[in-house]
Amino acid sequence: MSFSRLVLVTSLAFAAPMAAAHEFWIQPLSYQILNDGTLEAEFKNGQEFSGNTLSFFDRSSSRFEMAANGERVALTPRTGDNPALNTAAPVKDALVSVVHETTPSFVTYSEWEKFLKFADHKDFRDAATDHEAAGWSKIRFKESYTRHAKALIAVGDGAGSDIELGLVTEFTALTNPYDPNFDNNMKVTLTFRGAPRPDVQVEVFDRAPDDTVTITLHRTDAQGIADIPVTPGHRYLFDAVVLQPFADASTAEGATVWETFWAALTFAVPQ
Repeated sequence: MSFSRLVLVTSLAFAAPMAAAHEFWIQPLSYQILNDGTLEAEFKNGQEFSGNTLSFFDRSSSRFEMAANGERVALTPRTGDNPALNTAAPVKDALVSVVHETTPSFVTYSEWEKFLKFADHKDFRDAATDHEAAGWSKIRFKESYTRHAKALIAVGDGAGSDIELGLVTEFTALTNPYDPNFDNNMKVTLTFRGAPRPDVQVEVFDRAPDDTVTITLHRTDAQGIADIPVTPGHRYLFDAVVLQPFADASTAEGATVWETFWAALTFAVPQ
């Protein structure tokens, strides 16, 4: 069972407060392609399912591949490629899972209130008290973060299943939104280092055909599974974040004290 909060925003949501977190996702130019078609997708970074397009860079990528029918293919775009994914479909009539993991980046918090807003937004209920108990600086401190994104693209009839691909944190689809028998309930498992994440927040961004975006909050169950209703003709971004103390955290001002791992899943539901 999920808990939801609805917030309606327009596609001009890039004006949202800087205190809100920035998501990262893989955005296919088309979620359904013909057999012998081309898979194309952009890397996106922004808020409320709107944002900047990023080029591919080797130094910021630790993994980029696609999988279908149990086979995995490494993706090797050139530095600066945009869209980052531009390759012939590897199979016919199959569901293709495209995954990308980044190398660590860092953000500096110069205001304690911004961290508190981020922690509240992403449902890190004990973050403030844990930070204070550790004696970490509130004046200036850093967070290390990595991205772990997946996109589901249908080639031909899109038959098949997503599988767990070993991302550090990962959404694995238990239902196929391109299946003609899909019941408009998207069921996913959320994991961290291969273990289910029970009772954690999943933020869902729902883009309608008119480009308005609805945001809902859900929770995984005791097995780390979320069952989320979706609408035909809409595109989706699922987002969930892990927060934990950084391995070498210290009480020095300017130290890196937190690390986050961001899971993202994008897909579309056919009309």
